[in-house]
Amino acid sequence: MPKIVALLDACVLYPPSLRDLLMRLAAARIYAPRWTEEIHAEWIRNVLANNSDVTPAQLDRTRRLMDKVTPECLVSGYEARIPALSLPDANDRHVLAAAIEAGAPIIVTYNLSDFPNAVLRTYDVQAIHPDDFLVGLFDQDPALFLNAVQMHRASLRHPPKDAAGYLQTLKTNRLNKLALRLEENLNLL
Repeated sequence: MPKIVALLDACVLYPPSLRDLLMRLAAARIYAPRWTEEIHAEWIRNVLANNSDVTPAQLDRTRRLMDKVTPECLVSGYEARIPALSLPDANDRHVLAAAIEAGAPIIVTYNLSDFPNAVLRTYDVQAIHPDDFLVGLFDQDPALFLNAVQMHRASLRHPPKDAAGYLQTLKTNRLNKLALRLEENLNLL
């Protein structure tokens, strides 16, 4: 089965725990993520604006590690598509343009109202909430997904999280459906 290609909006890369989970799943080859330098700049700018304890050097290191997850992750050449696109927020056109350029049928975003499916359908793209996206990935291959989640949870050291704490972190990131799925497999976390 071919991997799902998904363009990740900056809002899903902003929360560190969600960003790390998305990268762990990509490293396990559960899906193929895509983003742009512009998307990197957006999430990094917002993290720096809201977190005085994080440095630009730390986030630059994170960005470089993300770009190594898969060779095709960084989308370029999408800029010429932007002027022809129309979205409720013109500042989001670059995200749709990158999805089209990358051949990504999915944009993973919390901001579903910024990407109306009536518009996206024209380009064979759909916007999906990260919770629905992750549950879909889980349902495709629960064993592989759970293995990636185990590795993700084991990597958390500051502070470490037991299974219940991990599920709470998912809920804090508005991933309630995924938390329910994983709760059914608590002994495997």
